[in-house]
Amino acid sequence: MSETLSYRAIAMQAKCFAVNKAQNKEEAYEIMRATISRLDKQIFASKAFIGQDTKLIVLPEYFLTSFPLGESIEQWREKACIEIDGEIYELLGNIAQSKGVFLSGNAYELDENFPELYFQTSFIIDPSGDAVLRYRRLNSMFAPTPHDVWDKYLDIFGLDGVFPVAKTEIGNLACIASEEILYPEIARCLAMRGAEVFCHSSSEVFGMENTPKNVAKLARAYENMAYVVSSNSAGIADIAIPENSTDGGSKIVDYKGLIVAETAQGESINAFAEIDLHALRRYRKRSGMGNILSRQRFELYAESYAKNSFYPANSLSDKKAERSHFIETQKQVIKKLEDEEII
Repeated sequence: MSETLSYRAIAMQAKCFAVNKAQNKEEAYEIMRATISRLDKQIFASKAFIGQDTKLIVLPEYFLTSFPLGESIEQWREKACIEIDGEIYELLGNIAQSKGVFLSGNAYELDENFPELYFQTSFIIDPSGDAVLRYRRLNSMFAPTPHDVWDKYLDIFGLDGVFPVAKTEIGNLACIASEEILYPEIARCLAMRGAEVFCHSSSEVFGMENTPKNVAKLARAYENMAYVVSSNSAGIADIAIPENSTDGGSKIVDYKGLIVAETAQGESINAFAEIDLHALRRYRKRSGMGNILSRQRFELYAESYAKNSFYPANSLSDKKAERSHFIETQKQVIKKLEDEEII
């Protein structure tokens, strides 16, 4: 397929329907199937409304399940996590294929290499229906990450599997999960591998004042000279917290750090815009102070990173994953940083 240098992307702001009240996996899957059926119709109508040059759809974080609220690691794994080659990915692949789009989202996923864990995974499915990218969230407060089983994960997937970039006909695509937009190293490592468009699935507070995540979206776009297509949820239904606590503010930020499309609260496709790869690539090749990527001097920072370890790797390599583990580990890190007079 020939390269498409200009197309439309949608940060689709959709309501999430929680599976927390489901008693078992089958009940949870029924909720997921209903969500996918609903999105299938919405994506068809959205593309018809915005234009057939719509090539990229980014869905919110938690769009299939919401998040664990009281469930243990084991309970959530058994009820709400999906298989890599399973039914849910097949249904999502059918949407991408039938609508001729790249479909990005975020889900809780099982991996047979780590049978006692799950990972929060951002994915991209191409118009053939195949998953061309899986990015496992590396920073999480209460869930397992590849960093918690770092040595084994690296042995299996390698560093490019930790920071994957899909080189496609609509550009070099990468994913950033939720609050990881706050971690500049994530986006930078993806940019080092050629990422041009960051697909950001999120579920976050939105308001009139700038939030940390909102500032970070502009910063990550500017400092990496890349687009950020950021989709927030339009509320989370059937959960104990107030439904509209995470609702609104989906946006697309261009490679200069400028918001080119944004929507308010509620389900919406108004956060759509052109992705102009020709302009982005031309801008990246232009000399001058504004070319931030070409001016990076990574050797300046390498030794400081290599000599310091804050949150430890491999903390779950020989330990059962429990929610309490993560907060206790964080407390130990804070104590260590205090003792070393870093904080």
